[in-house]
Amino acid sequence: MKTESHSINDVLAKNATSFFIPPFQRAYAWGRPEIERYFSDLSRIIESHIDFKQHDKLEHFFGTVVIKEEKAGFANKSVIVDGQQRLTTTLIFLIALRDSEIDPIKRDFINHNYLTNNSSSFQDKIKLKQVTKDWDSYKALVNKSQPNPGVICNAYELLKKFINEKKKLNPEVEFEHYIIAIQRMNVAVIFLDERPFKGEDPQIIFETLNSLGKPLTLSDLVRNFVLLNMESKSQSDIYEKIWHPKIEEILIENTSKFFRDYLQYKTTSSLKVVSDNNTKELYQQFKDFVETSFVDHNAFINDIVRYVKCYKWIITEINNNAISVNNVKDKEIRELLRNIFHDIKAEAFKPFVLGLLQYNQYTINGIKLSDEILISILTTIRTYLIRRRVLGLTQGENKNIVLLSKKIEGLANGSVSMIELLTNMFYRLRLPNNTEMKNTLISMNFYESLKQYSKLILGKIEEHNSKVAVDFRNPKITIEHIMPQKTNETWKVELGINFEEIHKIYLHNIGNLILTEFNSEIGNKSFEEKKRKLNTSSLNYRLDVIKRNIWNEQSIKEHQSNMANWFLETFPLPEKYQDKDNWNTQTIENTLFSPLDTDAGDIAEGNKPIELHIYDDIIKVNSWQDVFIKFLKYLKDKPEYDFEFILDNQLEMFRREETILKWSSLKDIVDSKVDLSSRYKTFDGKVWDKVKELSDDLLFIHINISASNCLNRIANVMERLFMPDNSVQVKLK
Repeated sequence: MKTESHSINDVLAKNATSFFIPPFQRAYAWGRPEIERYFSDLSRIIESHIDFKQHDKLEHFFGTVVIKEEKAGFANKSVIVDGQQRLTTTLIFLIALRDSEIDPIKRDFINHNYLTNNSSSFQDKIKLKQVTKDWDSYKALVNKSQPNPGVICNAYELLKKFINEKKKLNPEVEFEHYIIAIQRMNVAVIFLDERPFKGEDPQIIFETLNSLGKPLTLSDLVRNFVLLNMESKSQSDIYEKIWHPKIEEILIENTSKFFRDYLQYKTTSSLKVVSDNNTKELYQQFKDFVETSFVDHNAFINDIVRYVKCYKWIITEINNNAISVNNVKDKEIRELLRNIFHDIKAEAFKPFVLGLLQYNQYTINGIKLSDEILISILTTIRTYLIRRRVLGLTQGENKNIVLLSKKIEGLANGSVSMIELLTNMFYRLRLPNNTEMKNTLISMNFYESLKQYSKLILGKIEEHNSKVAVDFRNPKITIEHIMPQKTNETWKVELGINFEEIHKIYLHNIGNLILTEFNSEIGNKSFEEKKRKLNTSSLNYRLDVIKRNIWNEQSIKEHQSNMANWFLETFPLPEKYQDKDNWNTQTIENTLFSPLDTDAGDIAEGNKPIELHIYDDIIKVNSWQDVFIKFLKYLKDKPEYDFEFILDNQLEMFRREETILKWSSLKDIVDSKVDLSSRYKTFDGKVWDKVKELSDDLLFIHINISASNCLNRIANVMERLFMPDNSVQVKLK
């Protein structure tokens, strides 16, 4: 095995060499994100070349290509063991460049130097033989005929579009500049030894390169990008003295999330949640930000370290580090952060609050956010979140709250208030007023519907009424049903003749609940016995119960009214906002959303779809499984989409191999007595035992998925097929 450094141009322009992609290689699979990055890298090289101020012209390392050389007569054949995606993309780009040119000399230059080879044994003297699935489409492109719809064709059209757009935006960029860019895209070429005892069998090498090792995280990629740019001594010093102790050792497993939230704050934009599927995409966005925002990597490191301690305050539930020098204010800030990010778990506010804490800890642009304003803002955020959670609202937060980051300077200098910002959002992001809150609190199943937030709410009400903090997170503090969950004869008498109806309506209502420290001890005891026990309680809630002689429907309604009023006092709005519509009534909100929206899953959960929009087609749907089936059916029925590509890449797109399978395969599963009768449906929406004629090739779709999973699957397909964000949208009921 030997390694040599070459440009991608040198590899592809060898006149006496043809390239063969062996069958164990997967078909071409680069999607829009990878191709956008590829063209972006070309563009950066060109911009460096035409900038007369730059003496050292930019080059780009394009990765690794693994080759096994073979003799084919007087010519050479290079077996591409790894790197076919890079080579194929470059060749498709060169075809697109050729077809964007009118000069026949330039077109012939590409044909003769890169695409064909007189010594090639492949059809039409084509220099690179693709895997079977891609061969016809690639061959058609080389021969200037219409290729079959599919990924190869999509890549070609996208690259041609980028070339034409670049021409319009910057006429200075010419054909020769792209060739120079190709010459400055470098690859590490690894040549395998063909002798068997060397253990360099191409298939084994390929499997090793593509199956071993844990995928790099966003944190790994950012660290490598920042440090590898430096000399080795500087790398060691910075990693050991700054990067590890001041970033990674503090944030540990949250480091990748930190980089994403830092970037969201800095760019005031909503980014995808970090996952194995989008790590490279987020990394490229991060890299572009650093390269355009900082003079060097040291400046970036100095900036990002300042944010680490603030992020630590956000992600640490019990934080012992002082945020404010004032002990009372410090305690209040830490409790508010704990409420927002650990009790309520409001991920959407992390970038925004990260910015708030920066302005509180440092003077930025001559402005510093005071502790008083910070407490006021955090209190308003908590009220906003709790009111929305009681109503079951989360829609739109992930995508839109981050946009408020640009308003932090105005909050710090007092030119705008947090309540003004939150009441000027569109309807889905509204701050519910007192009327909406009271109506909901009185009618809702508080105990079961708000299990995630109920102890926080009742604990804060207790704290508001008694002016003493209550440890509502303590498992010994529980929610007590005054009228018990199981009624005995004593309680039937207590409730009266309509005891069954009263029990059914009010059991989990806020009017029948209080916070106590001895729930298991009083269970379904009589009301008199409960009162005696509650007399010994230290919690203020007992006072509204023990003053009553009987606990019946009237008592519950009175306690219900008190609880609702206490809620409004604990999570209050300024008087002018208490009864008004707290949203921007002038903003017409788009009722459609895309599966590619960052908060698509949040929007979908708990809601029912009624329409699926694909380009100009409007398709009626009645469930999320219906959305998924009809989306796939649309792609299957349209010849411009390569449905076979979807079938061949199910694990990547759907995170399971058998999302779409033939009856011949499903039959074996059903015959094994596994009940799957409702988990798979045809494109007509029928389960297998409702289909009149079951042919072996009949396709079935796995539909046992949540709304969020449905949209994730569709989003993955859209990305792989280059479908624009708004080409597919869903309308809710």
